[in-house]
Amino acid sequence: MKNLITLLFIIAALAGGWFLRDKFGGTPITAAPSSSERKVLFYQSAMHPWIKSDKPGRCTICGMELTPVYEGEKGFDASGGDVVPLTQNQIQVLHVQTVEAKKQLLTKSLPVSGIINDDQRRHRILSAYVDGRIDRLFANHHGVEVVAGEPLALLYSPTLLQAEREYRQLTGELKKNTALRLRQLGLTEKQIVALDSKPADALNSEILAPLTGTVVEHEVFEGQYVTMGQKLFAIADFSVMWFLFNAYEQDMPWIKVGQKVQITTPSVPGKVFTGEITFIDPNFDETTRSTQVRVELPNPIVEGRRELLHRLYAEGTVKVDLPEVLTVPKSTVIQTGPEAVVYVDQGGGAYARSVVKIGRRGDTLLEVLSGIKAGDKIVTNGNLLIDGQAEMNRSFASPMEPMAPATSIAELTAPQSKAISSFIKVADAMAATLSNDDLAAFNKASEAAMVQTGDLITALSTNPEWKPKLDALDKARHFHGFADIKQARIAFHTFTVATTALLEPLRMAKGAPEFKVWECFMVDQIVPKVPAKGRWIQLSTRAGHSPFFGSDMLECVKEIKPGEVLP
Repeated sequence: MKNLITLLFIIAALAGGWFLRDKFGGTPITAAPSSSERKVLFYQSAMHPWIKSDKPGRCTICGMELTPVYEGEKGFDASGGDVVPLTQNQIQVLHVQTVEAKKQLLTKSLPVSGIINDDQRRHRILSAYVDGRIDRLFANHHGVEVVAGEPLALLYSPTLLQAEREYRQLTGELKKNTALRLRQLGLTEKQIVALDSKPADALNSEILAPLTGTVVEHEVFEGQYVTMGQKLFAIADFSVMWFLFNAYEQDMPWIKVGQKVQITTPSVPGKVFTGEITFIDPNFDETTRSTQVRVELPNPIVEGRRELLHRLYAEGTVKVDLPEVLTVPKSTVIQTGPEAVVYVDQGGGAYARSVVKIGRRGDTLLEVLSGIKAGDKIVTNGNLLIDGQAEMNRSFASPMEPMAPATSIAELTAPQSKAISSFIKVADAMAATLSNDDLAAFNKASEAAMVQTGDLITALSTNPEWKPKLDALDKARHFHGFADIKQARIAFHTFTVATTALLEPLRMAKGAPEFKVWECFMVDQIVPKVPAKGRWIQLSTRAGHSPFFGSDMLECVKEIKPGEVLP
């Protein structure tokens, strides 16, 4: 009996070892190892694998005693900190909610604003074909509505009168040749045919409207003598108007010819006009990075006048429905840096971090190009708190691995601090003059760049780690005056790239003078073959203009706080 009990105990011990080996993913544990046989690598929480320590203790989340992981064992899988497990109580407290990623229409409402103008293809200017005198005006003020073929004025012209009399007296080919000359003198086909019945004592010829529309300009008065080529009238057809608005580069994925646009204007309150995009100018403006889009609008006469007047301000909304694409609500995506992240419900209270690539942005939905699939349950509420926990998980995922030492912030000497302070004043003045589009002031401000840069290089040359940056700044400090502000901005770009690379990391150094760093994200539009982002140094918060664009671009600026990583 005693032998039987001993045998059962041995079997139970072996079975326990197999169980623990399967649980921990390591070697079988058959007995408590002595410190002389195996070395403890670290201690780990079985419930929260990312909690590790080099000493015995308890889990900081659940309070469970940490399990030792010995040399040769893998320990518990922490999934790199990218999977966050939550209890049911935690899910309720955080109000975690999910939504299914699915393919559906992506709707976008793009607000635009512009000017109501007339159809340029239906805008005519009438000039005098011959010298003469205006004896009578029928269209004698702006705004007169005229019909094609109606008389606008009576013209007395000896040249035209003589040609008409010759026409009436001739026959055959001579008459045809004279008819051609009359057309060159401004008469229409109908006027030429009617000459045979025109009274011989009639001295005037009619100037007829070439199209139906509104007289928007009249440049003559009764009794005025005019010469050939002189402008007489301008007529515009207001039956169809153009709504013209500027579309920027980021708008172009949404705008297509044939789309409907809903338009409102303060001059017709409460009414929405609907038109269609008929033309997109293929030429982008280099300064504003925008192009003009045309919408055609019918313009009926209401209560004696056209509803839409010439050159009105108007606002519009371009309604876009894209074909079905994989979408998620905007609230599901976290994007605090270059990566866009969502959290996918894995079931059982586990939520996995997934990096996604975002496409077009709708009103409430985002197009997802990669990272998740249709049917995935994406966290839409509570994801920010889960992301914070995931960051903590990654921080504690491998505590036993040696961490790279943090770069120490230098302590500047008094001469170094003084040299930096003097140099920053020069850099700030140069940026300010370019922000104000003042080339002459820039050339004057940059005269001190050579001297102050040399003093700065001398003061900081004691630290060998700064030598590559100092060499780059030394090459960029040569300014000899510019006749063109664009060339000045190109030279300033080279200078400010070297400047910010050197000084931006020293902003938090002990003894460093205070200064600001600002960034423009469209520098490549001015300076060819450079990154889009460019930074410069300022002494104060002078927001509004970029030194790379000046007054041409009022919103291409953002302040970079201390500690933000340079691109």
